[in-house]
Amino acid sequence: MKELTLETLIAVFEEIFGRGLFWTMVVAALIVTAAYVYVLIRDRSMSMRKFLMAQLSMPFGAVAAVLFVQAMTHSHLRDIGGPIDVIVLLGVAVMGAIGAAILVYTAQSLFRLRKA
Repeated sequence: MKELTLETLIAVFEEIFGRGLFWTMVVAALIVTAAYVYVLIRDRSMSMRKFLMAQLSMPFGAVAAVLFVQAMTHSHLRDIGGPIDVIVLLGVAVMGAIGAAILVYTAQSLFRLRKA
C-alpha cells in the first residue's frame, strides 16, 4: 500500500467489521451526531450537570470501544507488538470516550423528564 486513501480505509474497515456492521455503525454515528447538533441548537446552551454525567461515562466508552475492536479483530492486549499498536489502541479508546460522552449528553437531553 503506497497511498492511504479514503477508499482504502473504507475497504479495511469493511474487512475488519463486515460490510453490514460497518455501515450500520456509520449510520448510527451520523444519527447520534445529528441528534447532538439538534440538542445544541434547541437548548442554545450546554447544561453543566448533563456535561458532567457525560464526562463520567467516558472511561466506560473507552473500555467498551477497545473491547469491541479486540473482539472484532480476534486479538487481545497480549498481541500488542509495538508503538503503533499502542497508538492505535489509544486512538480507539479516545474515540470511544468521546462517542460515549456525546451519546450520553444527547440521550439525557432528548429523554429528560419535563417538569410541569
